[in-house]
Formats: sequence, structure tokens, C-alpha cells
Amino acid sequence: MSIQPLLEQFYELKLKEAVNFELMNEIFISHHSTAIEGSSLTEEESRLLIVDGITAKGKPLYDHNMVKDHFEALRFIVEEARKKREITPVFIQEISAHVMRTTGSIIHSSAGDYDSSKGDWRKSSVHVGDRYFVNYQKIEREVTRLCEILNQRIKQVQTPDSIYQLAFDAHFYLVSIHPFADGNGRTSRLLMNYILSYHQFPLATIFKEDKLEYYQALEASRPQDDEDPDLCPIRDFMFAQQMKYLSMEIKKYRQAEKKGGMRFIF
Repeated sequence: MSIQPLLEQFYELKLKEAVNFELMNEIFISHHSTAIEGSSLTEEESRLLIVDGITAKGKPLYDHNMVKDHFEALRFIVEEARKKREITPVFIQEISAHVMRTTGSIIHSSAGDYDSSKGDWRKSSVHVGDRYFVNYQKIEREVTRLCEILNQRIKQVQTPDSIYQLAFDAHFYLVSIHPFADGNGRTSRLLMNYILSYHQFPLATIFKEDKLEYYQALEASRPQDDEDPDLCPIRDFMFAQQMKYLSMEIKKYRQAEKKGGMRFIF
């Protein structure tokens, strides 16, 4: 199924022209992206934190910092997309540094110390579940290769489906390299949204309630032994998430239209 029909409806309603749409959307994305990684803040608490500087009573400072840092990182990549900045390993490290600005730390390993708050490549192995990620000595080479491919493809893709697919693939490959000690998911989703913002397309999100299906789709797409990755599971999941988001925004707008004016009762 193509994403084109929903995009056309989205553009026809001129939702992006609504007052504060971008701000509310960036808060929405930041809330869901950090909730996937363990933040306990609700969407409303995230909004109050970003807009009014009000913290959620009884909830960890770490969770607040996660949300604030992600929001600023999202604003950073949107601004860089306006400049059509080239995707480089340094740029990806800058994204990570924004994500981990107040929650990262210096990490000591047998290969040397590195600082996750500065976007340093990890210098240790990462093991999640039954999977080990790329050896730390190969990280810079793998990220460089990914950047070269993305810089070539980002200028070639033209149709909505191909643009979203490139963004989803970039997210998959970066999170599968897992170049950082922490914040890999958030950084990879921000790279995805950099590509969408570069092409001035609606940004994508992954809904926190679909976290398990997200992880399952990632794992199903990763290669077994020396086989090539099968990108169908993660692409299908990501397209479904974006259609869910666009449908939600269109529905909210149409429901507001139906309600018409306010009923005054004195």
C-alpha cells in the first residue's frame, strides 16, 4: 500500500499551517521516542515540561532530561535539514551528543575512556538479548559507508514512498550498527526524520504502545549468519506507523471541524 493517498489528504487539510503544529508535533515525537526508551513522562507532562518548564511531580530528573534533550535534538536536525547539510559521521555524532547531552557520562573500558554525552563512538561490545552488535573497532568504517550511501540516495529519491523507505532504512542500519553506548534508538530515529525533513515531508514517529512490535520488526529484519538483511518486516512496520500517525492527525482535524463553534452556557 502506498503512503501517497494519506499524504495528499494531509496536505489538502493544510495541517502543517495550523498554529503551533510543528511545536506540538515535535513534543509528540519526543514523548514517544523517549517513552520507548523508558521515560515515565506522559504526553501532557512532556508538553508542560517543554512549553511551560513545569516538571512532573515525583518523576525522575533523568526522564525529564531525556525528553528535553530529545526535543532540542529534534529541533537541531530540522534546522540542519533546512541547510541541506551533508550526512557525515561527525553529524551523526552531533545528533547523539544532543540526545545524550545531560544523561550521558564518561565510560571506562579496556580500550580506553569515552564520553557518551559528547557523541563518542563506543569502545566496548554491546550485547542485547541474543545478539552482539558490530565490533567497536569497525564502527567508524561502517558509519562512514552508511553516510556515503545516504548522501547519494537522498538526492535521487523522488516519490513519497521512496523517500520514506530511505528514511526507514537509514534508521534500521544505524540502529543495527549501534555505534554509541546509549541513545542509539533515539539517534537513529532522528536520522530518519532528518531525511524526511530534508525533503520537507511530515516527520515520522513510532508509537510507544507499539514498542514490542517495533523491536520484533527490527530483529526480524536483521541478518542471520552471513545472509543479507530482509528489510521487509521493518519497512512494513514503519510504513504502518506513519499511516497510523497521518490518519490520527486527519481524524483529529475532521472531528474538530464537525464540532463547529463553542457552546456557551451561563
